[in-house]
Amino acid sequence: MSAHAKIRLYVEHPLGPGQIVPLSREQAHYLFGVMRQAVGGAVLLFNGRDGEWRAEIAEASKRGGVLACVEQTAPLQLPPDLWLFFAPIKKTRTDFIVEKAAELGAARICPVQTEFTNAERIRQDRLQAHAVEAAEQCGGTYVPEVTGLQKLGAVLADWPEDRHLIFADEALVGAKAALERAPDGSKWAILIGPEGGFSPSERDRLRGLPYVTPISLGPRILRADTAAVAALTLFQATKGDWE
Repeated sequence: MSAHAKIRLYVEHPLGPGQIVPLSREQAHYLFGVMRQAVGGAVLLFNGRDGEWRAEIAEASKRGGVLACVEQTAPLQLPPDLWLFFAPIKKTRTDFIVEKAAELGAARICPVQTEFTNAERIRQDRLQAHAVEAAEQCGGTYVPEVTGLQKLGAVLADWPEDRHLIFADEALVGAKAALERAPDGSKWAILIGPEGGFSPSERDRLRGLPYVTPISLGPRILRADTAAVAALTLFQATKGDWE
């Protein structure tokens, strides 16, 4: 990473040698109004496909601007094929889950509505923006997709059977051992329940599915946002790209 390029931006445009990248009005305001950058300044860009590139500011105005790619500074680094399913909770704590999932290497972030979920709607666009910001700040070159809110029953009814599901069940013990015994595979998902836990019928259904490994996250009952971070960390250390 260039010492002169400390600002990172996610962009939709292709990146490559000499590629011109126009800025949105919001990005221009951030670079030129907030960060006080000027023509000739350096910015790091990524789009989730082409790795990270150092670009120079070619044009700057209050309403827009143009960047020109100079050199690639990092290759694309994809996370494991891991989806995080979680029941939305209070606004700031849902934001926290999305941010930490992006930092910890989830490939897709999927809010689900369970029988005890309090939230009936989410702002998908706002949560996606949090995922983008998290990737910008943590040095990632990939931004996970945040999907719309789905009912857990519908998700399980349409589940791809080649994807193994890790189900965080507060009634169990022995997370690490359970994960180590889980079958090998490249497609994974983690399911975290709401603040009130899963209903008895949901727990029974999950335990009866052949592609599910129930695990415990320790002897203490964790808040939903803490449980998401704990499960992602445990997966990455056991089955993911921290090995």
